[in-house]
Amino acid sequence: MIQSEKSELRKERNRQTLLKAKIASSSAPKNSGALPERDFSIKPLRLGPLEIGTPMLLSPMAGVTNWPFRVLCQRFGGGGMYVAEMITSRALIAGNEKAFQLLSFSPEEKIHSLQLYGVNPKAVYMAARIVLDRVKVDHIGLNFGCPVPKITRRGGGSALPWKYDLFAKVIGAAKKALDGASVALTAKIRTGIDEDHKTYLEAGRIAQEEGADGVILHARTCAQYYGGHSQWEAIGELKRELSIPVIGNGDIFSGRDAVDMIRETGCDAVAIGRGSQGRPWLFSDISAAFRGEDQVTVPPLGEVVSCIKEHFSMMLEFMDGDQERAARAMRSHFGWYLRGYPIGGEARSAIMQSDSQEELFSLLDGLDPALEPDEDAVTSTRGRSGFQKKVHLPYGWLDSHSLTENEEETLFGLDVLDASY
Repeated sequence: MIQSEKSELRKERNRQTLLKAKIASSSAPKNSGALPERDFSIKPLRLGPLEIGTPMLLSPMAGVTNWPFRVLCQRFGGGGMYVAEMITSRALIAGNEKAFQLLSFSPEEKIHSLQLYGVNPKAVYMAARIVLDRVKVDHIGLNFGCPVPKITRRGGGSALPWKYDLFAKVIGAAKKALDGASVALTAKIRTGIDEDHKTYLEAGRIAQEEGADGVILHARTCAQYYGGHSQWEAIGELKRELSIPVIGNGDIFSGRDAVDMIRETGCDAVAIGRGSQGRPWLFSDISAAFRGEDQVTVPPLGEVVSCIKEHFSMMLEFMDGDQERAARAMRSHFGWYLRGYPIGGEARSAIMQSDSQEELFSLLDGLDPALEPDEDAVTSTRGRSGFQKKVHLPYGWLDSHSLTENEEETLFGLDVLDASY
């Protein structure tokens, strides 16, 4: 059966599960019994010195996974790992205050995890040392998965693994920086530039050779962005190739999806990104699924409102009491939380435009707490989607897997702060 057919079957099965759950009860979470017996076990994830009790990760997402959202996800999911949004190496080296703000963790967080981005191995080394000097950290992930043009046109993100020598040097530099520290190191990659330029197997081997404690594979190409279907079979191929843990990422929107990915690929853990947007309770559903329970959480609007209020209150703390900044940072979240709830365009617009806690809470209190969402809004994908897009790369990037002198000079410059991010 081809991957697209499997995806459609999973989607239809989840739709039926949701319908049964909605009929069974009006409360959340909604349970429809146990999942089918399985012939495989779900174990804690071991990344070098770090053990993660529940093998699930919140993927880093720019502007999303600051500590307020991470804390919410952890409250629902418990013992997973919830990763801070990407921080650029150059910003840390330059002493950028916004970058340092992203290094902040809540006392409530059990595991301190963050993601670094860089193209210059020297810059990545320096940034990792700065992180160790500034905060207690348990895990550092390296970003080789970002598909956005401003990153890839400079040879970074999902463009970088094409240059195998540079990829090895960046991971090696981070590993050297962490020498003597009890910190896990992972690399997040995609399957390749596009269908004609796959890199994930060789990149996985290189990451393992350079000392990474695990590899996270988003099973899409850079050209796919977040559209189409993730290619789970690639996760299985990589798992069979490596001895270090492989974490699968892509198209997990329910607890059943998480179990299915582990069953179909043999991966050691799952990473969840867009599926959690506006749904931090997804981690509760996944934890339940790992215990063999078929739980689908479909909260009435009143429970969502309580979650929004808690999220905003923590965001206000994160923004040092600046209500306008907190409101701006929450606007995407408002849209995700309220997706599918029939609250009306006027109320939705007012909430999106609110700029203070008092105004927001007053608007939220005026909503009907008994409202439930449209069923399709629960089962459909979240975040950006689409089809193949042009990948923006440095000139001649695909000519060789090795970095040329001209490319190195263009990317790195004469000073570490000249490097591409």
